[in-house]
Amino acid sequence: MNQQAGAQPGMLPLQNIKVLELGHIVAGPAASLLLADLGADVIKIERPDGGDQARSMPGAGNSGFFHYNRNKRSLAIDLKSAKGKEILLKLVAKADICLDNYGPGALERLGLGYEELAKINPRLLYLSVKGFLPGPYENRLALDEVVQMMGGLAFMTGPPGKPLRAGASIIDIGAATYGIIGILAALYMRELTGVGQKIDSGLFETTVFLVGQHLARSGASGEPAKPMAAEGQGVRMGWGIFHLFPTSDNQQVFIAVTSNTHWERFCKEFNLPDLFADPRLDTNPKRARERDYLLPRVNAETARYTAEALTAKLEGANIPYSPVNRPDQLFDDPHLLATGQLIPTTFPGGRTAGVPKMPFKSSIYDMSLRRVAPGLGEHTREVLVEAGYSDAEIDVMLAEGAVMNGEAADLR
Repeated sequence: MNQQAGAQPGMLPLQNIKVLELGHIVAGPAASLLLADLGADVIKIERPDGGDQARSMPGAGNSGFFHYNRNKRSLAIDLKSAKGKEILLKLVAKADICLDNYGPGALERLGLGYEELAKINPRLLYLSVKGFLPGPYENRLALDEVVQMMGGLAFMTGPPGKPLRAGASIIDIGAATYGIIGILAALYMRELTGVGQKIDSGLFETTVFLVGQHLARSGASGEPAKPMAAEGQGVRMGWGIFHLFPTSDNQQVFIAVTSNTHWERFCKEFNLPDLFADPRLDTNPKRARERDYLLPRVNAETARYTAEALTAKLEGANIPYSPVNRPDQLFDDPHLLATGQLIPTTFPGGRTAGVPKMPFKSSIYDMSLRRVAPGLGEHTREVLVEAGYSDAEIDVMLAEGAVMNGEAADLR
Protein backbone atom coordinates (compact mmCIF):
# COMPACT_ATOMS: atom_id res chain seq x y z
CA MET A 1 0.00 0.00 0.00
CA ASN A 2 1.53 3.32 -1.08
CA GLN A 3 2.30 5.79 1.69
CA GLN A 4 1.81 9.43 0.78
CA ALA A 5 3.37 12.43 2.49
CA GLY A 6 2.10 12.85 6.03
CA ALA A 7 0.45 9.44 6.23
CA GLN A 8 1.61 7.07 8.93
CA PRO A 9 1.55 3.27 8.62
CA GLY A 10 -1.75 1.95 9.95
CA MET A 11 -3.32 5.41 10.00
CA LEU A 12 -7.09 5.56 9.52
CA PRO A 13 -9.00 8.74 8.60
CA LEU A 14 -11.33 8.81 11.63
CA GLN A 15 -8.98 7.40 14.25
CA ASN A 16 -9.37 10.40 16.58
CA ILE A 17 -13.17 10.52 16.34
CA LYS A 18 -15.27 9.32 19.27
CA VAL A 19 -18.69 7.87 18.48
CA LEU A 20 -21.58 6.83 20.71
CA GLU A 21 -23.95 4.34 19.08
CA LEU A 22 -27.47 3.97 20.44
CA GLY A 23 -28.49 1.44 17.85
CA HIS A 24 -29.95 -1.98 17.32
CA ILE A 25 -30.53 -4.64 14.67
CA VAL A 26 -29.33 -3.19 11.28
CA ALA A 27 -29.68 0.53 10.50
CA GLY A 28 -27.95 2.04 13.55
CA PRO A 29 -25.22 -0.59 13.78
CA ALA A 30 -24.60 -0.38 10.01
CA ALA A 31 -24.11 3.38 10.29
CA SER A 32 -21.59 3.15 13.10
CA LEU A 33 -19.86 0.20 11.39
CA LEU A 34 -18.89 2.56 8.57
CA LEU A 35 -17.34 4.91 11.11
CA ALA A 36 -15.69 2.09 13.04
CA ASP A 37 -14.09 0.59 9.93
CA LEU A 38 -12.74 4.05 9.11
CA GLY A 39 -10.99 4.11 12.47
CA ALA A 40 -13.42 5.84 14.83
CA ASP A 41 -13.64 4.70 18.45
CA VAL A 42 -17.24 3.47 18.50
CA ILE A 43 -18.80 2.78 21.87
CA LYS A 44 -21.95 0.71 21.46
CA ILE A 45 -24.33 1.59 24.29
CA GLU A 46 -26.61 -1.32 25.13
CA ARG A 47 -29.22 -2.32 27.67
CA PRO A 48 -27.83 -4.58 30.41
CA ASP A 49 -30.83 -6.91 30.03
CA GLY A 50 -29.97 -8.39 26.63
CA GLY A 51 -28.47 -5.53 24.67
CA ASP A 52 -28.92 -5.15 20.93
CA GLN A 53 -31.84 -7.33 19.78
CA ALA A 54 -29.62 -8.70 17.01
CA ARG A 55 -27.68 -10.62 19.69
CA SER A 56 -30.63 -12.99 20.04
CA MET A 57 -31.99 -13.05 16.49
CA PRO A 58 -32.99 -16.49 15.16
CA GLY A 59 -30.87 -18.10 12.51
CA ALA A 60 -27.16 -18.88 12.56
CA GLY A 61 -26.55 -17.71 16.08
CA ASN A 62 -26.02 -13.98 16.15
CA SER A 63 -24.06 -13.92 12.89
CA GLY A 64 -25.70 -10.68 11.73
CA PHE A 65 -24.65 -9.01 14.97
CA PHE A 66 -21.07 -10.10 14.36
CA HIS A 67 -21.10 -8.61 10.87
CA TYR A 68 -22.48 -5.19 11.82
CA ASN A 69 -20.64 -4.70 15.10
CA ARG A 70 -17.00 -5.43 14.45
CA ASN A 71 -14.41 -2.84 15.53
CA LYS A 72 -16.66 -1.53 18.35
CA ARG A 73 -16.66 -1.58 22.15
CA SER A 74 -19.73 -2.41 24.22
CA LEU A 75 -20.90 -0.38 27.23
CA ALA A 76 -23.93 -1.80 29.04
CA ILE A 77 -25.82 0.88 30.99
CA ASP A 78 -29.42 1.40 32.05
CA LEU A 79 -30.46 4.68 30.45
CA LYS A 80 -33.65 4.71 32.49
CA SER A 81 -31.64 5.04 35.70
CA ALA A 82 -30.27 8.35 36.97
CA LYS A 83 -26.73 6.98 37.00
CA GLY A 84 -27.08 5.61 33.48
CA LYS A 85 -28.17 9.01 32.19
CA GLU A 86 -25.31 10.63 34.04
CA ILE A 87 -22.83 8.31 32.36
CA LEU A 88 -24.22 8.98 28.89
CA LEU A 89 -24.15 12.74 29.38
CA LYS A 90 -20.57 12.54 30.63
CA LEU A 91 -19.59 10.62 27.52
CA VAL A 92 -21.51 13.00 25.26
CA ALA A 93 -19.49 15.92 26.58
CA LYS A 94 -16.37 14.52 24.92
CA ALA A 95 -17.96 12.74 21.94
CA ASP A 96 -17.77 13.83 18.31
CA ILE A 97 -20.73 11.85 16.98
CA CYS A 98 -23.80 10.23 18.48
CA LEU A 99 -26.29 8.18 16.49
CA ASP A 100 -29.46 6.22 17.08
CA ASN A 101 -32.15 4.25 15.27
CA TYR A 102 -34.59 3.86 18.15
CA GLY A 103 -38.30 4.34 17.63
CA PRO A 104 -39.67 7.89 17.26
CA GLY A 105 -39.44 9.83 20.53
CA ALA A 106 -37.79 7.01 22.54
CA LEU A 107 -34.74 9.02 23.60
CA GLU A 108 -36.64 12.29 23.88
CA ARG A 109 -38.94 10.70 26.48
CA LEU A 110 -35.82 9.92 28.53
CA GLY A 111 -34.60 13.50 28.26
CA LEU A 112 -31.76 12.35 26.00
CA GLY A 113 -32.77 13.78 22.64
CA TYR A 114 -30.48 15.84 20.43
CA GLU A 115 -31.58 19.20 21.86
CA GLU A 116 -30.59 18.15 25.39
CA LEU A 117 -27.30 16.61 24.27
CA ALA A 118 -26.34 19.64 22.18
CA LYS A 119 -26.62 21.84 25.27
CA ILE A 120 -23.87 19.80 26.85
CA ASN A 121 -21.73 19.59 23.71
CA PRO A 122 -22.51 22.20 21.01
CA ARG A 123 -19.94 20.55 18.73
CA LEU A 124 -21.80 17.23 18.78
CA LEU A 125 -22.84 15.73 15.46
CA TYR A 126 -25.98 13.63 15.76
CA LEU A 127 -27.39 11.12 13.29
CA SER A 128 -30.97 9.93 13.69
CA VAL A 129 -32.00 7.06 11.39
CA LYS A 130 -35.78 6.78 11.45
CA GLY A 131 -38.58 5.41 9.30
CA PHE A 132 -39.46 8.87 7.98
CA LEU A 133 -37.94 12.33 7.92
CA PRO A 134 -39.72 14.97 10.06
CA GLY A 135 -43.19 15.56 8.67
CA PRO A 136 -46.68 14.02 8.66
CA TYR A 137 -45.36 10.43 8.85
CA GLU A 138 -42.52 10.96 11.34
CA ASN A 139 -44.17 9.15 14.27
CA ARG A 140 -45.04 6.04 12.28
CA LEU A 141 -43.10 2.88 13.02
CA ALA A 142 -41.31 1.47 10.01
CA LEU A 143 -39.20 -1.48 8.94
CA ASP A 144 -37.22 -2.23 5.81
CA GLU A 145 -40.15 -4.19 4.33
CA VAL A 146 -42.67 -1.51 5.25
CA VAL A 147 -40.92 1.24 3.34
CA GLN A 148 -40.01 -1.01 0.40
CA MET A 149 -43.74 -1.59 -0.04
CA MET A 150 -44.63 2.04 0.59
CA GLY A 151 -41.91 3.55 -1.60
CA GLY A 152 -42.58 1.44 -4.69
CA LEU A 153 -39.45 -0.72 -4.59
CA ALA A 154 -41.28 -3.97 -3.80
CA PHE A 155 -43.75 -3.22 -6.60
CA MET A 156 -40.91 -2.81 -9.09
CA THR A 157 -39.00 -5.87 -7.85
CA GLY A 158 -41.69 -8.55 -7.82
CA PRO A 159 -43.73 -9.94 -10.72
CA PRO A 160 -47.12 -8.34 -11.46
CA GLY A 161 -49.44 -8.73 -8.50
CA LYS A 162 -46.67 -10.11 -6.27
CA PRO A 163 -44.68 -7.26 -4.69
CA LEU A 164 -41.37 -8.56 -3.36
CA ARG A 165 -38.85 -7.02 -1.01
CA ALA A 166 -35.25 -7.01 -2.15
CA GLY A 167 -33.13 -9.94 -1.01
CA ALA A 168 -31.04 -7.83 1.40
CA SER A 169 -31.76 -5.10 3.96
CA ILE A 170 -30.84 -2.49 1.38
CA ILE A 171 -33.03 0.26 2.84
CA ASP A 172 -31.70 -0.06 6.39
CA ILE A 173 -28.16 -0.12 5.02
CA GLY A 174 -28.89 2.62 2.47
CA ALA A 175 -30.42 4.99 5.02
CA ALA A 176 -27.43 4.34 7.30
CA THR A 177 -24.99 5.05 4.48
CA TYR A 178 -26.71 8.25 3.31
CA GLY A 179 -26.87 9.36 6.94
CA ILE A 180 -23.13 8.85 7.31
CA ILE A 181 -22.54 10.88 4.15
CA GLY A 182 -24.43 13.67 5.91
CA ILE A 183 -22.37 13.20 9.08
CA LEU A 184 -19.06 13.30 7.22
CA ALA A 185 -20.18 16.49 5.48
CA ALA A 186 -21.18 17.89 8.89
CA LEU A 187 -17.78 16.90 10.28
CA TYR A 188 -16.13 19.00 7.58
CA MET A 189 -18.58 21.84 8.19
CA ARG A 190 -17.78 21.74 11.91
CA GLU A 191 -14.15 22.43 11.03
CA LEU A 192 -15.34 25.62 9.32
CA THR A 193 -17.96 26.76 11.84
CA GLY A 194 -17.04 25.13 15.15
CA VAL A 195 -20.60 23.94 15.78
CA GLY A 196 -22.37 20.63 15.42
CA GLN A 197 -25.70 19.72 13.88
CA LYS A 198 -28.28 16.97 13.59
CA ILE A 199 -28.68 14.82 10.49
CA ASP A 200 -31.94 12.94 9.97
CA SER A 201 -31.98 9.98 7.58
CA GLY A 202 -35.25 8.32 6.58
CA LEU A 203 -35.91 4.76 5.43
CA PHE A 204 -38.92 5.84 3.36
CA GLU A 205 -37.02 8.68 1.74
CA THR A 206 -34.13 6.32 0.98
CA THR A 207 -36.54 4.02 -0.85
CA VAL A 208 -37.95 6.96 -2.84
CA PHE A 209 -34.43 8.05 -3.76
CA LEU A 210 -33.58 4.55 -5.00
CA VAL A 211 -36.66 4.36 -7.23
CA GLY A 212 -35.91 7.83 -8.61
CA GLN A 213 -35.24 6.48 -12.10
CA HIS A 214 -38.75 5.02 -12.20
CA LEU A 215 -40.28 8.24 -10.89
CA ALA A 216 -38.42 10.14 -13.59
CA ARG A 217 -39.66 7.79 -16.30
CA SER A 218 -43.28 8.05 -15.21
CA GLY A 219 -42.94 11.80 -14.77
CA ALA A 220 -41.63 12.20 -18.30
CA SER A 221 -44.04 9.76 -19.97
CA GLY A 222 -47.17 10.31 -17.93
CA GLU A 223 -47.56 6.52 -17.80
CA PRO A 224 -47.92 4.47 -14.58
CA ALA A 225 -44.92 2.39 -13.59
CA LYS A 226 -44.86 -1.32 -14.39
CA PRO A 227 -42.93 -4.00 -12.47
CA MET A 228 -39.59 -4.76 -14.07
CA ALA A 229 -40.70 -8.38 -14.58
CA ALA A 230 -43.85 -7.31 -16.43
CA GLU A 231 -41.86 -6.06 -19.37
CA GLY A 232 -39.40 -8.92 -19.41
CA GLN A 233 -35.64 -8.80 -19.13
CA GLY A 234 -34.03 -6.25 -21.37
CA VAL A 235 -37.28 -4.67 -22.55
CA ARG A 236 -37.07 -1.68 -20.24
CA MET A 237 -33.46 -1.03 -21.22
CA GLY A 238 -34.13 -1.33 -24.95
CA TRP A 239 -31.56 -4.10 -25.49
CA GLY A 240 -32.21 -7.27 -27.43
CA ILE A 241 -29.84 -9.47 -25.43
CA PHE A 242 -30.07 -8.64 -21.75
CA HIS A 243 -31.28 -11.95 -20.37
CA LEU A 244 -30.60 -15.19 -18.54
CA PHE A 245 -29.64 -17.95 -20.94
CA PRO A 246 -29.65 -21.73 -20.39
CA THR A 247 -26.59 -24.00 -20.35
CA SER A 248 -26.15 -27.70 -21.02
CA ASP A 249 -25.62 -28.41 -17.30
CA ASN A 250 -28.95 -26.86 -16.28
CA GLN A 251 -27.51 -23.59 -15.04
CA GLN A 252 -28.13 -20.04 -16.21
CA VAL A 253 -25.80 -17.28 -17.33
CA PHE A 254 -26.78 -13.63 -17.69
CA ILE A 255 -25.53 -12.02 -20.90
CA ALA A 256 -25.76 -8.33 -21.80
CA VAL A 257 -25.08 -7.20 -25.37
CA THR A 258 -25.45 -3.44 -24.99
CA SER A 259 -23.55 -2.06 -27.98
CA ASN A 260 -22.87 -2.86 -31.61
CA THR A 261 -19.28 -3.65 -30.66
CA HIS A 262 -20.53 -6.25 -28.19
CA TRP A 263 -22.79 -7.63 -30.89
CA GLU A 264 -19.95 -8.00 -33.37
CA ARG A 265 -17.73 -9.75 -30.82
CA PHE A 266 -20.62 -11.99 -29.71
CA CYS A 267 -21.40 -13.15 -33.22
CA LYS A 268 -17.73 -13.76 -33.99
CA GLU A 269 -17.10 -15.70 -30.74
CA PHE A 270 -20.10 -17.97 -31.23
CA ASN A 271 -19.71 -18.29 -35.02
CA LEU A 272 -23.01 -16.65 -35.93
CA PRO A 273 -22.17 -14.82 -39.18
CA ASP A 274 -25.74 -15.01 -40.43
CA LEU A 275 -27.01 -13.07 -37.40
CA PHE A 276 -24.30 -10.44 -37.73
CA ALA A 277 -25.12 -9.98 -41.44
CA ASP A 278 -28.87 -9.77 -40.83
CA PRO A 279 -29.98 -6.13 -41.38
CA ARG A 280 -32.84 -6.68 -38.92
CA LEU A 281 -30.27 -6.99 -36.14
CA ASP A 282 -27.62 -4.38 -36.91
CA THR A 283 -28.63 -1.91 -34.15
CA ASN A 284 -29.74 -2.23 -30.54
CA PRO A 285 -33.27 -0.93 -31.22
CA LYS A 286 -33.68 -3.41 -34.05
CA ARG A 287 -32.41 -6.30 -31.93
CA ALA A 288 -34.86 -5.27 -29.22
CA ARG A 289 -37.77 -5.33 -31.70
CA GLU A 290 -36.72 -8.74 -33.00
CA ARG A 291 -36.47 -10.51 -29.64
CA ASP A 292 -39.01 -13.15 -30.61
CA TYR A 293 -36.73 -14.18 -33.48
CA LEU A 294 -33.36 -13.52 -31.86
CA LEU A 295 -33.68 -15.02 -28.38
CA PRO A 296 -34.58 -18.59 -29.42
CA ARG A 297 -31.45 -18.64 -31.61
CA VAL A 298 -29.26 -17.43 -28.77
CA ASN A 299 -30.91 -19.83 -26.30
CA ALA A 300 -30.16 -22.74 -28.61
CA GLU A 301 -26.55 -21.62 -28.93
CA THR A 302 -25.82 -21.15 -25.23
CA ALA A 303 -27.49 -24.47 -24.39
CA ARG A 304 -24.67 -26.23 -26.24
CA TYR A 305 -22.18 -25.23 -23.54
CA THR A 306 -21.70 -25.87 -19.86
CA ALA A 307 -21.85 -22.77 -17.67
CA GLU A 308 -18.06 -22.92 -17.24
CA ALA A 309 -17.43 -23.15 -20.97
CA LEU A 310 -19.97 -20.45 -21.78
CA THR A 311 -18.55 -17.96 -19.30
CA ALA A 312 -15.05 -18.68 -20.57
CA LYS A 313 -16.11 -17.76 -24.11
CA LEU A 314 -17.88 -14.60 -22.92
CA GLU A 315 -14.84 -13.62 -20.88
CA GLY A 316 -12.60 -14.11 -23.89
CA ALA A 317 -14.89 -11.97 -26.05
CA ASN A 318 -15.07 -9.24 -23.38
CA ILE A 319 -18.86 -9.26 -23.24
CA PRO A 320 -20.74 -8.42 -20.00
CA TYR A 321 -21.90 -11.64 -18.36
CA SER A 322 -22.47 -13.26 -15.01
CA PRO A 323 -23.29 -16.64 -13.55
CA VAL A 324 -26.17 -16.66 -11.07
CA ASN A 325 -24.44 -16.98 -7.70
CA ARG A 326 -25.74 -17.74 -4.24
CA PRO A 327 -24.26 -15.43 -1.57
CA ASP A 328 -22.33 -18.34 0.01
CA GLN A 329 -20.55 -18.99 -3.30
CA LEU A 330 -18.86 -15.60 -2.90
CA PHE A 331 -16.64 -17.05 -0.16
CA ASP A 332 -14.60 -18.61 -2.97
CA ASP A 333 -14.80 -15.78 -5.49
CA PRO A 334 -11.25 -15.34 -6.84
CA HIS A 335 -11.57 -11.58 -7.27
CA LEU A 336 -12.82 -11.01 -3.72
CA LEU A 337 -10.09 -13.25 -2.34
CA ALA A 338 -7.32 -11.66 -4.42
CA THR A 339 -8.34 -8.12 -3.45
CA GLY A 340 -8.74 -8.93 0.25
CA GLN A 341 -12.34 -7.76 0.18
CA LEU A 342 -13.53 -10.46 2.58
CA ILE A 343 -12.46 -10.11 6.22
CA PRO A 344 -11.94 -13.51 7.92
CA THR A 345 -14.28 -13.51 10.91
CA THR A 346 -14.77 -16.16 13.59
CA PHE A 347 -18.41 -16.56 14.60
CA PRO A 348 -19.90 -18.00 17.78
CA GLY A 349 -19.58 -21.75 17.41
CA GLY A 350 -16.07 -21.47 15.99
CA ARG A 351 -16.70 -21.28 12.24
CA THR A 352 -14.58 -18.76 10.35
CA ALA A 353 -15.72 -17.14 7.11
CA GLY A 354 -15.16 -13.92 5.21
CA VAL A 355 -17.52 -10.98 5.57
CA PRO A 356 -17.34 -7.97 3.24
CA LYS A 357 -15.46 -4.76 3.76
CA MET A 358 -16.89 -1.47 2.59
CA PRO A 359 -16.86 -1.40 -1.23
CA PHE A 360 -14.06 1.12 -1.79
CA LYS A 361 -10.30 1.26 -1.41
CA SER A 362 -7.92 4.03 -0.44
CA SER A 363 -4.43 4.61 -1.76
CA ILE A 364 -3.35 5.48 1.81
CA TYR A 365 -5.17 3.28 4.31
CA ASP A 366 -6.68 -0.17 4.54
CA MET A 367 -9.71 -1.18 6.56
CA SER A 368 -9.41 -4.36 8.56
CA LEU A 369 -10.79 -6.31 11.49
CA ARG A 370 -9.28 -4.63 14.54
CA ARG A 371 -11.60 -6.34 17.02
CA VAL A 372 -14.44 -8.82 16.74
CA ALA A 373 -17.96 -7.81 17.72
CA PRO A 374 -18.00 -7.33 21.49
CA GLY A 375 -19.71 -9.33 24.16
CA LEU A 376 -22.51 -7.47 25.93
CA GLY A 377 -20.89 -4.97 28.30
CA GLU A 378 -17.43 -6.31 27.52
CA HIS A 379 -15.86 -2.86 27.77
CA THR A 380 -18.06 -1.29 30.44
CA ARG A 381 -15.35 -0.94 33.08
CA GLU A 382 -12.76 0.13 30.51
CA VAL A 383 -14.98 2.91 29.11
CA LEU A 384 -16.05 4.12 32.56
CA VAL A 385 -12.43 4.36 33.71
CA GLU A 386 -11.64 6.41 30.61
CA ALA A 387 -14.59 8.65 31.46
CA GLY A 388 -13.06 9.37 34.88
CA TYR A 389 -14.88 6.99 37.22
CA SER A 390 -12.91 5.21 39.92
CA ASP A 391 -12.98 1.45 40.41
CA ALA A 392 -14.90 1.97 43.65
CA GLU A 393 -17.55 4.09 41.90
CA ILE A 394 -17.87 1.50 39.16
CA ASP A 395 -18.30 -1.29 41.72
CA VAL A 396 -21.19 0.62 43.30
CA MET A 397 -22.85 1.13 39.91
CA LEU A 398 -22.44 -2.57 39.15
CA ALA A 399 -24.01 -3.49 42.47
CA GLU A 400 -26.94 -1.14 41.85
CA GLY A 401 -27.53 -2.55 38.36
CA ALA A 402 -27.00 0.80 36.62
CA VAL A 403 -24.26 -0.82 34.54
CA MET A 404 -23.23 -4.33 33.62
CA ASN A 405 -19.71 -5.58 33.03
CA GLY A 406 -19.64 -8.47 30.58
CA GLU A 407 -17.08 -10.69 28.97
CA ALA A 408 -15.72 -11.17 25.49
CA ALA A 409 -17.92 -13.13 23.12
CA ASP A 410 -17.48 -16.90 23.38
CA LEU A 411 -16.33 -18.04 19.93
CA ARG A 412 -15.94 -21.73 20.75
